Amino acid sequence: MPRVISNETYGCPPIRALTFDSLGLIKVTEARGEERGTPTVVNTWGEMNASRCVLAASMDDRLSNPLLAVARKDGNVEVLNPCNGDLHFAYSVFGDDGSSPQDDEISGLHLFRKQKDDHTERSCTLLTCMKKGDVSLRTVQFPDARSDSTDEAAPKTWKACGSGELLVGKVDGTENFGLFGGKRVEVNIWDLEQCTKIWSAKSPPKDNLGIFTPTWFTCAAFMSNDDHRKFVTGTKSHQVRLYDVSAQRRPVLSFDFHETAITAITEDPDGHTIYVGNASADLASFDIRTGKLLGNFLGKCSGSIRSVVRHPHHQVIASCGLDRYLRVYDVKTRQLISAVFLKQHLTGLVFDSGFSGEEIAVANTVVEAETEENMTIMEQEGDEDETEEEAPVKKKKSKKEKRSREKISEGEEIDEVRSKKTRDHKKKTKKVKHTQQD
Repeated sequence: MPRVISNETYGCPPIRALTFDSLGLIKVTEARGEERGTPTVVNTWGEMNASRCVLAASMDDRLSNPLLAVARKDGNVEVLNPCNGDLHFAYSVFGDDGSSPQDDEISGLHLFRKQKDDHTERSCTLLTCMKKGDVSLRTVQFPDARSDSTDEAAPKTWKACGSGELLVGKVDGTENFGLFGGKRVEVNIWDLEQCTKIWSAKSPPKDNLGIFTPTWFTCAAFMSNDDHRKFVTGTKSHQVRLYDVSAQRRPVLSFDFHETAITAITEDPDGHTIYVGNASADLASFDIRTGKLLGNFLGKCSGSIRSVVRHPHHQVIASCGLDRYLRVYDVKTRQLISAVFLKQHLTGLVFDSGFSGEEIAVANTVVEAETEENMTIMEQEGDEDETEEEAPVKKKKSKKEKRSREKISEGEEIDEVRSKKTRDHKKKTKKVKHTQQD
C-alpha cells in the first residue's frame, strides 16, 4: 500500500488525478467524499516496462466519452478511456515498421477537444512533436463499438526547427495556435490551420559582462485560454521569461528562480499568477505582471519536479517528480494538504475535472444498498438451512444393523422364556412344600 501523508488542518477536496511514471504505469489517485478527504490509489493500469515510459500526456475530460492520450518512449501513441483504462486505439509515430531513429522521441502531445458533429463516429485529433523537430497533426475516427480505427486523411507534417532539439510543444486554449521551442531553438508560434509560422522570438542580448546565454527552453504555458499572444517560458538557465507577441520579439519580463533549471510551469485561471517548479524540488508562485515572488510552497520535495498542474475548479495544485510522491497543495495558504507515495519516478500528471464526490457518494449508496440486500438474503438462506438441519431425517438402516437387532430380539425372547420357566418351577416347589407340611 502506498504511504500517505495528510494534513488534518487542511482537507483535500474531491479530486481525481492520473499520474504517469518511468515504467509505463498509469495510476489513478482519488480523494472521495466531502472536504478533508485523503487521496488514495484506486487503480493501476499497464505493465511495468521501461521501454514504455510515458513521455507526454493530454486529456479531454468532457462529461460524455472522455479521452486520454499518452505518448510512450517506444514511439506509440495510445488513446484510452480515463474512466476504466480501456484502450480505444494506438499507432506508432515511426510508421508501420515501428523502427525508431536514434536520438529521436516524442517531446510533446496534445489531444484536441474539437469534435465533429457526427452521431455514428467520434473523431480524435492529435498533435505530436518529435525531438528532431518534426510536428504532425493526425485525425482518427473510431466508432463507439470496439472496432479498428481508421485515419480520416493523411497526417499533416512540417518541420518546426531546422536544427537543435525540440523539447516544448504547447497548444493554446482556442486550439488554433501552437508554441514550440527547445535546445538551440527559439520559441515560435505556428498557425495550426495553415501550418505556417506567424511569429518567432529573438534571443535576449548579452549581459553586462558580455556573456551570451545559450537558448534552452524546458517548459512553457499560455497565460490565458482566449489569448495566444502572452505566454511564459522556463529555461535551463533558471530563468522565467514572459513574452508578448503584440509588443516585441524579446521577453518583456525575465527573472531568475534559484540556481537550477526550471522544469515545470503552469498558469492560474486569474491570468497573472504562475506556479514554477525546478530541478532542486523548489515550488513557488509568482505575479507575472511584476515578477514578484508571492511565496514558496511548504512541504519540501526531495527530487526534481517534473509536472505542476492547477485544478480548474478547486483551489489546489498538484506536483510530482523524481521523489515518487504526488503532492497536493492549497493555493491560498501554500500549505501541503496531502502526499501519496507512488513507488516509481513520476513523469507527468493530469487532473480529471469531471470528477465529483457526489457521484461517488451516490454510487457508494447504491452499492451499500445492494450489499445490505445481499446480506439479508444470505441471512434468510442461513435460517432456512438451520431449520432444515433441526428437522428429523429418516435414515436407511444397513443390513448389519438389522441382523444385530434381530439377534438381540431373539436373545431377549429366549431370556423371557427361561425366566417364565424358572418362575413356574419356583411356584411348583412352593406348592409341594406346603402340601408336605400339611
